[in-house]
Amino acid sequence: MSELIKKQVTDAKALMDKAIDHADNELNKIRAGKASPSLLDDVMVDYYGSPTPLSQVGSVNTPDARTIVVQPWEKSLLGAIEKAIKEANLGINPQNDGIIIRINVPPLTEERRRELVKKAKAEAETGKIAIRNIRKDANEKIKKLKSEGVSEDEIKVGEADIQKLTDAYIIKVDQLSDAKEKDIMTV
Repeated sequence: MSELIKKQVTDAKALMDKAIDHADNELNKIRAGKASPSLLDDVMVDYYGSPTPLSQVGSVNTPDARTIVVQPWEKSLLGAIEKAIKEANLGINPQNDGIIIRINVPPLTEERRRELVKKAKAEAETGKIAIRNIRKDANEKIKKLKSEGVSEDEIKVGEADIQKLTDAYIIKVDQLSDAKEKDIMTV
């Protein structure tokens, strides 16, 4: 196989790795009924006028399966952190005791679990679409190599390699989705 095709396959693999990482991160943000610090990853706190990630203004811990504790670096930020968590609309209610913010994560109802499974499937489908788009772009680039003297046979081999990669990465997304679905539906 020509070096040009190998480069396209390698580039496609790197992009597909990023797509898997992104899908995994998005799936991890979906709450599964257990307390997890990643639940607050997208919360932005107003820190002296600039939006700052919660993890940069305090520590976020989970002392047990149903509780998240936020310990701000500065006590003056307690109100701002509490407000940011409420405004994030995560379906959780922070309790400020003047020292820390405690968040009790309520158990999920059956209906809410089903909604979260749908959301997880939608995220997985987005990941699959990203992988298919990478395949399409890689195949187009490989076909353009014909003008650079690459033979038809090598182009077909390159496209077959890209398809094998695509199939493998689609399976990885399905595995991530199935694991998240199982996690959500476990009471």
